[in-house]
Amino acid sequence: MTERFHLIFDADDTLWENNVYFESAFQQFVEFLGHSTLTPTEIRAVLDEIELVNQKTLGYGALNFGRNLRQCYQHLSERAISRDDLDRVMSFAERILDQPVELMEGVEETLDYLSGRHELLLFTKGHPDEQKLKIDRSGLARHFAHAAIVKEKDGASYRELLRARDLDPARSWMIGNSPRSDINPALELGLGAVYIPHPRTWSLEREEISSDGGRLLILNCFAELRAHF
Repeated sequence: MTERFHLIFDADDTLWENNVYFESAFQQFVEFLGHSTLTPTEIRAVLDEIELVNQKTLGYGALNFGRNLRQCYQHLSERAISRDDLDRVMSFAERILDQPVELMEGVEETLDYLSGRHELLLFTKGHPDEQKLKIDRSGLARHFAHAAIVKEKDGASYRELLRARDLDPARSWMIGNSPRSDINPALELGLGAVYIPHPRTWSLEREEISSDGGRLLILNCFAELRAHF
């Protein structure tokens, strides 16, 4: 029988599309801002700085993204700022909550296959209510023995997951698209890591992958997990 592992899955942009909706909201914001000199890339850089500061206290999710957009608008607007304008900016982010959950290709079939062979866990960060809503809408909850929603996916939260579920790092693998939140923290704690790149991964989740110690897999798509587990 194949060795049984603990397979820990990221959610956003691993199981389902996510950042594409935030990018769409950002494009709407840029058009509404209508800045006379700044390019979208330069506006994005300003927003990134705001998000880096605010994520430490506000966290993640669509509504917090909307608050960051409002702050960016107040900082960059070249016209008098009205309450209607701020509400309009917030609405770009609020629409994200109404988007359907679009599963990545091969996710349903692959989880069906893997859940009969290994213990599957879901490990995601973000606003608890928003993440729970996406999990419910996805229809994937039945595959997972445990789902954890945390404020940040860092060394401390990984250690707590290992402790709470009594997981052996040598038999555990983290699967995700984010070097910053999924791959590097797992490798640093002795877990295996499966990196499934996504072309629209949020810029603040990108970084160089640290030394893998021989326990890093890089796959082209989610369905390839069946060939390894």
